[in-house]
Amino acid sequence: MAGLIGKKMGMTRIFDENGVAVSVTIVEAGPCAVLQIKGRSSDGYEAVQLGFGSKKKSRASKAEKGHAGKVGVEVAP
Repeated sequence: MAGLIGKKMGMTRIFDENGVAVSVTIVEAGPCAVLQIKGRSSDGYEAVQLGFGSKKKSRASKAEKGHAGKVGVEVAP
């Protein structure tokens, strides 16, 4: 499965070789941190939990701070 994790920044348009306007979406695709790897033996299924972006420390819950801190990822820059 192929995919992209990002944040929509806006919309704009570009022109093709015939001069026809084409609507496009601008997506910020940033680095993602692997927060957790779930295994079939312990969780019953296989999955990867990714983190993207940042959050103000005052807006992050204690659980979010702890979960990110376990893998060495800061909640806010």
